[in-house]
Amino acid sequence: MFWIQFVIVLACIFIGARLGGVGLGVMGGVGLAILVFVFHLQPTTAPIDVMLMILAVVTAAGTLQASGGMDYLVYIAEKALRKNPKRITFIAPIVTYVFTLCAGTGHVAYSVLPVIAEVSRESGVRPERPMSIAVIASQQAITASPISAATVALLALLTNFKINLLDILLISIPSTFIACMIAAFVSSKMGKELNEDPEYLRRLEEGLAPIKKDKKVFKATKQAKFSVVLFLIAAVLVVLLGSFEALRPGWMVAGTFTRMTMPMAIEIVMLTIAALMMIFCKPNVDSIVSGSVFKAGATAVVAIFGIAWMGDTFFQGNLKLISGSISDLVTTAPWLFAIALFALSILLYSQAATVRTLMPLGIALGIHPALLIAMFPAVNGYFFIPNYPTVVAAINFDQTWTTRIGKYILNHSFMVPGLIATFGAVAIGILLSFVVL
Repeated sequence: MFWIQFVIVLACIFIGARLGGVGLGVMGGVGLAILVFVFHLQPTTAPIDVMLMILAVVTAAGTLQASGGMDYLVYIAEKALRKNPKRITFIAPIVTYVFTLCAGTGHVAYSVLPVIAEVSRESGVRPERPMSIAVIASQQAITASPISAATVALLALLTNFKINLLDILLISIPSTFIACMIAAFVSSKMGKELNEDPEYLRRLEEGLAPIKKDKKVFKATKQAKFSVVLFLIAAVLVVLLGSFEALRPGWMVAGTFTRMTMPMAIEIVMLTIAALMMIFCKPNVDSIVSGSVFKAGATAVVAIFGIAWMGDTFFQGNLKLISGSISDLVTTAPWLFAIALFALSILLYSQAATVRTLMPLGIALGIHPALLIAMFPAVNGYFFIPNYPTVVAAINFDQTWTTRIGKYILNHSFMVPGLIATFGAVAIGILLSFVVL
């Protein structure tokens, strides 16, 4: 019976991934219905706290975008890239990493990818090198951002172990950043030089090279600048409230002193900052929900709602069998759990959904929380199959055709830097976990 249920869960994940968007969430609902009504598994509680946290964060991020704050950040990034064009393979991933770290979503990379492609081409650097690692860095930073959906999901799961947000960040930020820089070094050696690439030279002779266009001069408004300040204040407040429990108010409940939970703190801070941006920066309110950032976040909420609820129900309903079969194996070789996280993320296309689906199993198996944090970057596996939006966007923005999908599909430009960054971050994280926690 277990294996039949397992096949159904995988089938729903596979079909949902193929449908794309909210398809992953609704197929999770289909799988949940089969598990409950056919196999009579008791449904677990839906991940409401995680969903509300994500919704609050993307509301603030969407308001930032509508206020012009995202455009202002892109302007700052472009200045940094053009100042040091020959070092773009290292500067580009730093830019996308910092963008994602502050915004909590890797989709902010869309706006800076065209700049990376143009600057690298103009400076004679093979665009594949900075483009590939820039996309990977934008994914890795998700697991280092204090306000990303994946991080808040992990924090919610580890709260009972007295793990705070600072504990997670002290491991995830240095591990992912260092791993990305190692991957950037490897990327800087990828492929032939641009002026030696036969495909580029052939297309150049055929007149298919891009024509340089005059760019409009960007002028940041006071509202755009102030929206960035407000959003950064929100990120700092989240880190402080998550790291120092005493800053959160508390009350006597049934004779026990209880402090406000971190999910509530994040929701209150983000909704308040979004309101302040609407009042003082005066964005078009309708454009907030129609922007790319809000749409991506809302899609993540639906995906987590269905797929994580189905995963929780399946694992809890078969916990005795799963624990008895693999607990000793995973405890002896915890890196196997990192591989499981990586494999599931390839199917789910969502770090947050992967965390909410599989991390409870790691907790149930008795894996130490410090190791779970160290293995957190393993959920960044959705570069493996080159059809994720940021990957596709990078390929299309590179008009030299050096960033591409290979003949065998998996031999694409993002594979090597992606594997190095992901498993390098896990290895570094494991080392840091012995020092930090």
